[in-house]
Amino acid sequence: MAHADIVPLDWLWLNGKLVPWKDATVHLTAHVMHYGYGAFEGIRSYKTHDGRSAVFKLDAHVRRLFDSMKILHVDMPFTPQDVVQACLDTIKSNKLDEAYLRPMAYVGEGALGFGAMTNPTNIAVLMWEWGAYLGAEGLANGIRCKVSSYPRHHVGVGMVKAKVIGQYVNAILAKREVTLLGFDEAILLDVDGYVTEASGQNLMIARDGVIKTAPLSSSILPGITREVVIQLCRDAGHTVIEEKFTRDEMYVADEVFLTGTASEIAPVREVDQRPIGSGKAGPIAKKLQATYTAIVRGQDSSRREWLTYV
Repeated sequence: MAHADIVPLDWLWLNGKLVPWKDATVHLTAHVMHYGYGAFEGIRSYKTHDGRSAVFKLDAHVRRLFDSMKILHVDMPFTPQDVVQACLDTIKSNKLDEAYLRPMAYVGEGALGFGAMTNPTNIAVLMWEWGAYLGAEGLANGIRCKVSSYPRHHVGVGMVKAKVIGQYVNAILAKREVTLLGFDEAILLDVDGYVTEASGQNLMIARDGVIKTAPLSSSILPGITREVVIQLCRDAGHTVIEEKFTRDEMYVADEVFLTGTASEIAPVREVDQRPIGSGKAGPIAKKLQATYTAIVRGQDSSRREWLTYV
C-alpha cells in the first residue's frame, strides 16, 4: 500500500476559514497547475493512550512549510501560528481520532509565464484517513526496495531542502519505475552515485550497531522524522554518522530502514534482490518502531513536547 483512496470529509481550511470539502477548487490558470510552484507538508495526528488526539511535531512541520516558501521566494499571507491553528481547527471540524494532514501553500490564478510575480498565494489544510503508507505487513516484516535509474536532484539544480510540489515528479518517476518491476519502494542515488533517500522517505543503514545516513549537505530533504530517529538512536547508545555512502554499503548492512511521517519507521528486508541482514525486520528498527509508537501515542512522557493535543 503506497497510496490513499481519499474519502471526502466535511471540511477543509482555505485562506483563513473552514469551507466545505466540495468547495476546494483550483482554477486551471493557477500558477501551481502549470509549473508546480508551491510547497506542502505531511503531518500525522494520533489517538493517544488517554483517548485524546495529538499532532506529532506540528510546529516543526509548519516551520518547514514556511521555509520552503521562503526558498521559493514567495511571501506567505498568514503566520505560522495561523497555520498551526488551521491544522487543529481542521481536525476538530472533521472529528477524526487519527488523520494525515496536508498543509499546502501555492501560487494561484492570474498571470501565466515564468515571470509572473503578482498572483495570490493560497494556503490550504486538508486531511484524510491514511493507514500504514507501506502497508502493515511491510512495517512488520520489511519491504523490498530497488535503486532507481532516476537520480535525485542535484543540490545546484533543485531546491532540495524544500518540499516543492513540482519537484516530486522526480520521486514519482522513480516510484513508478520500481513498482512496475514488483518492488515496494525506490531508492534514489545522487548524480555522483551516492545514496540519498527513498522516493518519499529518508534512509538509514546499520552495521555493528552504528547508524549511518546521508548528511544534510547532500541532496536530501531535512526530514523531521529523520531528526527524531537520529535523536532516538543516540539516546539508545548508538553512534550515528551523517556522511555519504554507496549503494554497496546497503547490500552488506545489518539493517536498512526508511523514516518519514507517512511511512513512520519502515524496515527494508531486500535491496536490489539482495537480502539485508537476515532478510527480515531487524532489532534496531523494531526497537525504534516501539519507541516511536509510544511517543506518538503519548505513552512516553519524556517526549510530551513533541505532541500538540487537539
